[in-house]
Amino acid sequence: MKFEMQKANMLAEDLNDFIKLVYKSYENSKYTSFNNKDKIFQIKLLIEEYRFQVLVDELIRINRFDWDEKYTYLLIDNFIKGLSIIDEYVENNFNELYLFTAKLYTLKNAINSFSKV
Repeated sequence: MKFEMQKANMLAEDLNDFIKLVYKSYENSKYTSFNNKDKIFQIKLLIEEYRFQVLVDELIRINRFDWDEKYTYLLIDNFIKGLSIIDEYVENNFNELYLFTAKLYTLKNAINSFSKV
């Protein structure tokens, strides 16, 4: 189960990097068009609504020393709910938010590696 624990920690790091990317993009969006700033702000609000940072911290905490399968899958299910909405929003506004597509693609593939077969 050490492998599963490492996958969970890597997923948490990737999600944390995505959160940082969105927040940094929002801070730097004051130099871009007003429309782009609103769309990045919407993603920021979705991240806060689905409490991604809390979920990331919890995923790191529970998998620090031991693999907790049940709770890890519960947290990942919560990520999937929020991530699917963010992904759809980015796809609908691709011209302004193309920057986030690569990170979302990586996150979706990392989450799919946890699917129960």
